[in-house]
Amino acid sequence: MPHLAPITPDNLDAAIAVRVRPDQEHASTPVVESLAEAYVHPAGVAWPRLIMDEERVVGFLMAFFAIDWKMDGTDFRSGLWRLNIDARAQGRGYGRFAVTAVGEELRRRGEDLLTTTWHPGPDGPEAFYQRLGFRPTGETSGGETVGVLGLG
Repeated sequence: MPHLAPITPDNLDAAIAVRVRPDQEHASTPVVESLAEAYVHPAGVAWPRLIMDEERVVGFLMAFFAIDWKMDGTDFRSGLWRLNIDARAQGRGYGRFAVTAVGEELRRRGEDLLTTTWHPGPDGPEAFYQRLGFRPTGETSGGETVGVLGLG
């Protein structure tokens, strides 16, 4: 049964070993870079987690909480920052599980909207996110499409 686990010294190597398919690498960020980003942000902003099936690592996600989206103090958002499903585990529902788990954590924290971004184009994950109910906002962030999912 899938579940999330925090990153610890005991599972760090397994986390860093998560690799998406080669044709997806251009649209994803390596786990080690995500962990470095988590480290440099203030405590409580980044929420890195392993996606586990029983005791087997099948992916990595990182959520974000209350990021100052426009960097002007007017728009704070929370959501899914990174999602990497290991190439050998794709197509088994782990991505859907991860998005659902982040949504549940956001609801637990009183949020009603999940924000994420994705690499645009036919080789990106847009269809995956739209199947889950995300809708593009018309914005971009770092060249990626911004999408939101209502949690109500």
